[in-house]
Amino acid sequence: MDEKQSETNSFYSYESKNSCMELENYLKESRVWFRFIDKPETIHTKDAALHTGIELNRVTKSLVFLVDKNPVMIIVPGDRRVDTHKLEHVLGTKDIRLVNFKQAKKYSGYEPGATPPVFHKNITKTIIDKSLLRYDIIFGGGGTRNKLIEMKTEDILRLTNAIIEDVVI
Repeated sequence: MDEKQSETNSFYSYESKNSCMELENYLKESRVWFRFIDKPETIHTKDAALHTGIELNRVTKSLVFLVDKNPVMIIVPGDRRVDTHKLEHVLGTKDIRLVNFKQAKKYSGYEPGATPPVFHKNITKTIIDKSLLRYDIIFGGGGTRNKLIEMKTEDILRLTNAIIEDVVI
């Protein structure tokens, strides 16, 4: 690894740790129960579930979509995909697109694979798939790619003021 790569990796490592600490502080101030779970670095929910032994349908994807040019967080089970037709119907527009990794970090404040279900930088609205409500506890990115966060579903709903809809295939 050359010096420039080392500096870049150190920056991301510092930035990720800082995001995780800010997330933890926010949750403590919000007086909600949560637990971080360490894991090897992953980006995809399937890999996170495999490494932690948690059912894939309980490890959430927090995906950023631009809806009429406004960033919206869509939280879905790890074993499902967003149905954009359902999303168009729910939001009343066809101007919907999933953002790329760089934009996702810009809007959420986290790298893809690290995005928690709460405490986002520039998100205007959150939608959670209704299938997740069957669980009292769900898991999501923990602010870094080497952590998951375990939270009560009701706390996620309250902290994000999420809209509950059927948005998956």
